[in-house]
Amino acid sequence: MAKPLVQATGRRKSSVARVRLYDGSGQFSLNGRPLDSYFPDMALRLRVVEPLKLVDMEGRYDVHATLEGGGSTGQSDALRLGIARALVEVDSDLRTTLKKEGMLTRDARRVERKKYGLRKARRAPQFTKR
Repeated sequence: MAKPLVQATGRRKSSVARVRLYDGSGQFSLNGRPLDSYFPDMALRLRVVEPLKLVDMEGRYDVHATLEGGGSTGQSDALRLGIARALVEVDSDLRTTLKKEGMLTRDARRVERKKYGLRKARRAPQFTKR
């Protein structure tokens, strides 16, 4: 395969997406599978292509990504961030557009740890009066 145009990494929750952009026709290869096969949910697919749509570059680049960890939501958001970061590497003028839409901000929210004496992170055991 040809040398990638740019490489970038996106993260969300416990998911990591290593993204490579190639000059091409808008094909997605996610862990060797096409976009609609990897993300059957339409909402997740729209979220992934959002940075490309925003800067009108939908059919210009082929996206090859390796996704690890987490679930489908975390992986799709990690991929979205990775694509946005890669686009900024291709053309730094796109940074203001993508930043204004919040595409370059890493979502730092994680699952809160469980505390002892509680059933979940904050859920206390059920109280019985008698």
